[in-house]
Amino acid sequence: MKPFFALLIALLSFVFTFAQNEQSPMLEKEIGYKDWTYKNPRTGVDINLRTLATGKKLTIVVYYAPWCPNWRHDAPMLERFYQKYKDKGLEIVGVGEYDPLDSMKNNLELLKVSFPTVVESDSRAAKQTTLHYEYRKSTGDTRGWGSPWYIMLTPSVMEKKGDVLTKKTFIVNGELIETEGDAFIRKSLGLPPADLKAPVADNGKIEVCDPNAKTAELKKP
Repeated sequence: MKPFFALLIALLSFVFTFAQNEQSPMLEKEIGYKDWTYKNPRTGVDINLRTLATGKKLTIVVYYAPWCPNWRHDAPMLERFYQKYKDKGLEIVGVGEYDPLDSMKNNLELLKVSFPTVVESDSRAAKQTTLHYEYRKSTGDTRGWGSPWYIMLTPSVMEKKGDVLTKKTFIVNGELIETEGDAFIRKSLGLPPADLKAPVADNGKIEVCDPNAKTAELKKP
């Protein structure tokens, strides 16, 4: 019995690690991204994207499925960004997909997400009928469900009228790389680059965990 549980734990660890390895670089793409008005699952109040973004320096829209491990990996990171930069001009809004409303609300509570969220779809059957599906396919996302998927909006250069908010901007077809995301946010907000220095040991040398280990290649979704 013990070997069975050991194998099960190893398998779950592998699945969890794999799920957190769909990091993807930020890319600039041609995309006719439209304005929307969706309902907030926690309050029942409608949120309009153009209105929400007005007055901000950067608005990050993240599409996610609550049951997706990749989203559970990115949500805490986004919450850290939100708390760190919301008073400096950053807005983040999550667009929930492919899960019932109650599950979405429970997920947001579990992950302690405080930034605004809305719902586009509430069933897995809607997978190929959402705008989320159209957008990510148009930008080359070949994943099955596309959670999370990001689009970065700069309100100062967004279209002020009409259905289309932007025709070209940065997207992420996968999990956001935290250092890249932080650097992009700071640049968009007009803040100086973060002072990211490698830890130095008492002997003055840069510390590394294993100098002989090979760096894992970036796994695209």
